[in-house]
Amino acid sequence: MRTGKNYILHLLMLILSGNLLSCNQTSTTTDNSDAATTQGAEKLSDDELLTLVQRNTFQYFWNGAEPTSGLARERIHMDGDYPQNDQNVITTGASGFGVMAILVGIERGFITRQEGFERLQKAVDYLGKADRFHGAWPHWMQGETGKVKPFGKKDNGGDLVESAFLVQGLLTVRQYFADGNEQEKALASKITKLWQEVEWDWYRNGTNALFWHWSPNYAWEMNFPVRGYDECLVMYVLAASSPTHSIPAEVYHEGWARSGGIKANVEPYGHKIELKHNGAEGSVGPLFWSHYSYLGLDPRSLKDRYADYWQHNRNHALVHRSYAIENPKGFKGYGEHAWGFTSSYSPKGYAGHSPQHDLGVISPTAALSSYPYTPEESMQVIRHLYENLGDKVWGEYGFYDAYSETEDWYPQRYLGIDQGPIVVMIENGRSGMLWDLFMSAPEVQQGLKKLGFESPKLK
Repeated sequence: MRTGKNYILHLLMLILSGNLLSCNQTSTTTDNSDAATTQGAEKLSDDELLTLVQRNTFQYFWNGAEPTSGLARERIHMDGDYPQNDQNVITTGASGFGVMAILVGIERGFITRQEGFERLQKAVDYLGKADRFHGAWPHWMQGETGKVKPFGKKDNGGDLVESAFLVQGLLTVRQYFADGNEQEKALASKITKLWQEVEWDWYRNGTNALFWHWSPNYAWEMNFPVRGYDECLVMYVLAASSPTHSIPAEVYHEGWARSGGIKANVEPYGHKIELKHNGAEGSVGPLFWSHYSYLGLDPRSLKDRYADYWQHNRNHALVHRSYAIENPKGFKGYGEHAWGFTSSYSPKGYAGHSPQHDLGVISPTAALSSYPYTPEESMQVIRHLYENLGDKVWGEYGFYDAYSETEDWYPQRYLGIDQGPIVVMIENGRSGMLWDLFMSAPEVQQGLKKLGFESPKLK
């Protein structure tokens, strides 16, 4: 049974949730640490619960944002313990997810349009002054200065994959404000300038592939040509779409698609997978591969010569669910109500979880961000987490990053790269808003056509 302020907040949510979509009042000063529903408390409807999850998770990118930039922190630890003293480090990819989450916040009435605009203007101005390397931002930046924080010794320059996730978000923001007032149109123009300055073609390194990294000190020594299939599809789409530094179609087909070698024809647990997942022969990789590129890139009826991306992504999620139900390693708590494996925290540190690398850890973002593909199955997970596990996994910024019932391990810690897709993909499942915005960009339309994609969104 709920008691005190959290019980009152819960009742208020039940009363007010029907008005959240049209509400113009900011929630930035409210306590978002609602305790989870317990036995005997009235259940939220699916819509109410989805809005609550979005609202709390959105706060990671609002109240939890790095203050100088307004962008996404790499991590937030509610225990205040930061062994690497990185509490103000900005992560580029999650910042792209975060600016999309702010649009959700505006549309869902968590903040006003003006509040969202002002935060986004602050972020775009910051990005225009931050370190860039042939137009690409680094993976990490020091929040107070915008200077690169090395992700590794030789990874101290441009990160084209993280920059692609950021640009995906920025273009979505541009489309949202493109027909607004004069200030909003000016923001859209600033975003266009940033987008046009990314030298996608430079990152070919003279080959028919895109390279992940370039360093002013180590040049191409990281030597990481990006070939599929993994989370990086949107990078190739944006590179083909660039009006200033575009790549020809053969870079996509020979590089990303490995001259056709990306094709697969396997059916783990009876779910057809058409693409060969890197490092997961005959199976599938972590679920973020079906999230990060598809926050803006609409997979509904999206096809090229290699795959039907809607069916591929849905089946990717269903493989994870089927694996958790089978639970071959006998981990505690797995089943139809608890599935989904992705890169996240684990008891042994950060790890890439998947059916082929299962450490007994459930990462809530995996099933929650799959909501558009598996709405009923994902709702089972959301309800189990909120109603049954409750405060063990739920806090101020939504569900914590990961947990393990086997290890009795419930850290109160968040990662920006995992929180962002929850807000955005739930919204895409509910309204398609971010998909509609990103796909409306004329450059993206042209890039997809160049690469041979089919989509109902292509005019």
